[in-house]
Amino acid sequence: MTASTKAILAAATALLTLTACNTTKTTKISGAGSTFINPAMGRWAAEYQRAHKTVQINYQSIGSGGGIQQVKAGTVDFGASDAALTDQQLGQMKPMLQFPESAGPVCITYNLPELKQPLHLSAAALAGIFLGTIKNWQDPVIKAANPGVDLPKTGIAVVHRAESSGTSAIFTSYLFEVSKDWATKVGKGTQVNWPAGNGGKGSEGVTGQLRQTPGSIGYVELTYAQQNNLPVAAIENQAGHYVLPSPQSTTAAINGFANQLQQDPRVPIVNPPAGASEAYPIAGLTFLIVPKDGVDVEKRQALKDFIKYIVTDGQSVATSLNYAPLPDGVKQNDLNLLNELTAEGKPLQ
Repeated sequence: MTASTKAILAAATALLTLTACNTTKTTKISGAGSTFINPAMGRWAAEYQRAHKTVQINYQSIGSGGGIQQVKAGTVDFGASDAALTDQQLGQMKPMLQFPESAGPVCITYNLPELKQPLHLSAAALAGIFLGTIKNWQDPVIKAANPGVDLPKTGIAVVHRAESSGTSAIFTSYLFEVSKDWATKVGKGTQVNWPAGNGGKGSEGVTGQLRQTPGSIGYVELTYAQQNNLPVAAIENQAGHYVLPSPQSTTAAINGFANQLQQDPRVPIVNPPAGASEAYPIAGLTFLIVPKDGVDVEKRQALKDFIKYIVTDGQSVATSLNYAPLPDGVKQNDLNLLNELTAEGKPLQ
């Protein structure tokens, strides 16, 4: 074989290899929903794509309500929501499976640069602020929980989520449990008629308003507060302890409902019992909402494998971003539930 022939064969081989690489099929998975889980979802997608070059994951952080609507309409492969679907909601959709994917605290953050230590808030203070009945930082209910603290003599500017939001569902579920006035006048859910304040779109919108408004208070996921250099309040739990939001205090809240979660992972974990003395009282599980069946076998298999990664190896990634890992019992329920995913009615691998 001459040198020129070898060169031609080498070039042909390289061309075939390049052609083969270019024709490798990319499996695209789309999701939408919770802004609460967005920091973790971004990392999960990046880590998974790094290990699986033929899978591309696109997630839109549009709020839990939007994610539920999109997965219901079939415009995305999965939704993400901080509020689990009720039996009534599930009855209005084609068969769906819900996978708890992580848990995290809804933290109360504020713009009070005068404070040099975390603000303490009781359930009564928090409910009064968001009901609009506590209007000034000098209110006696706030001062009682912050003895010796020089609170500003200014009004309180409340910021809440503007759109349908699972973060709002967690927060309003907490207020519903601790305040009779809130329960009767406002209720709970992904979207309520807020008695006071201004709305921000997404956790990003809430943190943006808080940074720009001295004297303001709102609620976001912990990572958003940290990324925006906003302080977080210590909230009084049923044991009478003022607890800061963290993965550890969220885990304590989960443990306070361990028996109930074994029966139904949709059980809210807000306002845990006094026996969970180190628990942060405003926390929640977040859920992946996935159609039980689909038509694209490769996409469905890739989606199943991605969810398996999230609830196993991906839990350590979430912990590094201030989410609490799933309890072993909830994780095992997820793995069992994965076996119910099908494509064209047939089981996946």
